[in-house]
Amino acid sequence: MLVLNQHQDYGRSLDPADAAFLDISAPDNVERFLAYRGATQPTPLQTLPALAHRLGLAAIRVKDESTRLDLGSFKALGGAYAVVRLVLEEAGRQLKRTVDFADLNAADVRAVARSMTVGCATDGNHGRSVAAGTQFAGARAAIFVHAGVSARRVEAIATFGAEIIRVPGTYDDAVAEASRVCAAKGWLVVSDTSWPGYERVPGMVMQGYTIMVREAWNAMPQPPTHVFIQAGVGGLAAAIAGHLELLLGERRPKFIVVEPTRAACVLESARAGHAVKIDHDEPTVMAMLECYEPSLIAWRVLSRCADAFMTVDEQDAVEAMRDLARPMPGDPGIVAGESGGAGLAGLCKAMRDETLRGAIGLNSTSRIFLINTEGATDPELYRKLVHQDPPAIAHRMLVSG
Repeated sequence: MLVLNQHQDYGRSLDPADAAFLDISAPDNVERFLAYRGATQPTPLQTLPALAHRLGLAAIRVKDESTRLDLGSFKALGGAYAVVRLVLEEAGRQLKRTVDFADLNAADVRAVARSMTVGCATDGNHGRSVAAGTQFAGARAAIFVHAGVSARRVEAIATFGAEIIRVPGTYDDAVAEASRVCAAKGWLVVSDTSWPGYERVPGMVMQGYTIMVREAWNAMPQPPTHVFIQAGVGGLAAAIAGHLELLLGERRPKFIVVEPTRAACVLESARAGHAVKIDHDEPTVMAMLECYEPSLIAWRVLSRCADAFMTVDEQDAVEAMRDLARPMPGDPGIVAGESGGAGLAGLCKAMRDETLRGAIGLNSTSRIFLINTEGATDPELYRKLVHQDPPAIAHRMLVSG
């Protein structure tokens, strides 16, 4: 399914609060954070000429976030970045002086950090990033995981010393429980989704993602004509779309949001003309995208900056993983987790359908930008989906537990 953006705000300027987080200078703070972490080398921008030729496109370039800060996903730029920023802010308030990244190891700053507990809900990657950020800054983490988070992903979060709090139900149930418990205990919530009255921290998380645009644009010989970005609650898609709007204005590429058919809360919001919460469906193999209500900030940005919204099916996602893992001659191999290749899945689906191609203006001159948002964050499942079982069999195994 594809829905063109017909919202009344489409084409309007960003809300000033959102523009403040996503403006042209937004990556500057993120660069300073990465420099302090000793991670000044950008993640790779991979070019796939053979796949582009097969699909009838001029170019496909993939920003590969599978190695970002050794956390396996782009989320390393969001939760961890926001945690460190918030610890520095709290230390500055308590110590009544300016505190920056270089002060993180100062004894008085570490003392403030030790008094702080940060909580969040997660599908896996965001919680891992928040836990890593608290460990790095010297704070404590309480991570709320719902029933669909795999054991391997929970183990990866726990390795950073986080307290794991299990919540029955879905990601949205975990978000609600994290908000309730953190409010009762006086813990700080660092969520990658937003709701009325809670926008500043998710905006900070989104700001962390803007560095991917700067790194990618610096490495490209030509700017893309189309960007396909996957969405769960929509934070990543909105961060990229909003930053591109502020960076390029009318010269920005066409922006297409890609979601699982089974969890398409952003697309359904586009159809309704306002943010909606959708019913819980069967689990999707794209576990990091299994969200049923968009982030308030994300929807506000995407209603202005996204050009189209589309869905991909389970088989589409697994085939994209396999295309990246087993590339055609001349293309590099890319390890993409179940959600990591969803943008490519959307591109491939659009190129197979003449109506979809025409609706979003794809042709032999199109240059595509994608983000591999995660590596094999559940290595056993990755092996089964890509290397062992045929995709359809592997999917039936997944949804049956």
